[in-house]
Amino acid sequence: MLKKLAFLICLLIPVSSFGATLINDTETESLLRELVLPLSRTADIPDTHLHIYIVRDDDFNAFVRGGQDVFVNTGLLTQIRTPSAFQAVVAHELGHVLGGHISQMSNRISAEATRTMLIQALGVGLMVAGGNPTLGAGIMAGSSGVAQQSMLAFTRDEERIADNMGLSLMAQSGTDVKGFITVLEQMRDISGALESKINPNRINHPLTSERLNNIKAQISQLSDYTPPSSDEMLRHTSEYERVRAKLIGYLEPASRVFEKYPYSDKSDAGLYARAIANMRSGDLDTAATGTRTLISRHPNNPYFYELLGDIEYQSGNYDASASAYEKSLSLMNKSAPQIETALALVLTARNRDGDNARAIELAKRSLLVSPAPLAYWVLARAYADQGSGLQDWAFAEYYNMLGKTNMAHDYAARAQKQLPKSAPEYLKCSDILSIKTKK
Repeated sequence: MLKKLAFLICLLIPVSSFGATLINDTETESLLRELVLPLSRTADIPDTHLHIYIVRDDDFNAFVRGGQDVFVNTGLLTQIRTPSAFQAVVAHELGHVLGGHISQMSNRISAEATRTMLIQALGVGLMVAGGNPTLGAGIMAGSSGVAQQSMLAFTRDEERIADNMGLSLMAQSGTDVKGFITVLEQMRDISGALESKINPNRINHPLTSERLNNIKAQISQLSDYTPPSSDEMLRHTSEYERVRAKLIGYLEPASRVFEKYPYSDKSDAGLYARAIANMRSGDLDTAATGTRTLISRHPNNPYFYELLGDIEYQSGNYDASASAYEKSLSLMNKSAPQIETALALVLTARNRDGDNARAIELAKRSLLVSPAPLAYWVLARAYADQGSGLQDWAFAEYYNMLGKTNMAHDYAARAQKQLPKSAPEYLKCSDILSIKTKK
């Protein structure tokens, strides 16, 4: 069943420039954006230019591209301990951007290649990945030992500068600077045994212990720093724990979910993770009971109604599912394309009078904000009885987004045989047909 297999009723989206897979989830994206905004504003990044992407990857990692696209691995979100520690990771990456380290690295590689003729892969370090403290170590093979030491020392400076600039961003934005200590202590716990065997002169990263000592010294010298209010910190912590539980519930095997969140855990996060794991395992009654408990505790939380809509849909209770999704949307104070697509999907399955028209409205609204393959697939279902070529056009868009160009061409050609040449969908089909097919 599509809903059971899809994460948060959305297909995983390939990102061609990184070979990565992105996850769409309104709740997670909203919280991460709220956490990043104070940092990006302090770094003079306009709110409209900031984009948060959740990458389906188990590595403890995050990176910033172009100063405005923040990519966060699910491995980091499920392992990191506090929202302020997550902010420290992003602040560090913004520090690299503000320090111009990406462009400097490119220039440095070119210069050193000329002098030494051979350079192994170099990388401006992210925080840490896969527990490997030597990732992107940039060991140079060549005749110039002086050039090698110069290169490594320079990149160690970059890491220190990125830490310092990241800490400054956190202090100026009023976020909790202790998050830097938290994440570095966690990195030390992950990689400490390995680091004890590393020659610090042979890597381009400073050791975690060195970074931790530096950050502690910098924090002790901060002046005019006002930490966030305790109420704000408690709210962010509670929301972060729920998002973390949600990701674990969806991405990890049910057995591991129940190990991390046993039934003795009565917290919101525990209930959330178990409800999702039970839903994925097919125990829909238990999943619904847990979700209704969450709703009784937090009757104005739209995401718990979203989960109930998922569960009721899988149970075949289309009326109850549609009602839950409608309630979720009514509680949202912003666009929620994934939830709109979910409701549209339910309506096409229920297929009462007016359901397809409402599904088309919802799918189109979703596509205006966040184009996604599933929205086009639902749109195609809603157009099934119209016989106007619109269904074939929607399928053409669906397969085009999946990168299946040959299938997209077939449907686009079929659609154009039925659509008026003046129709916007006819022109969109022409655009699809202009894409070269893969051999």
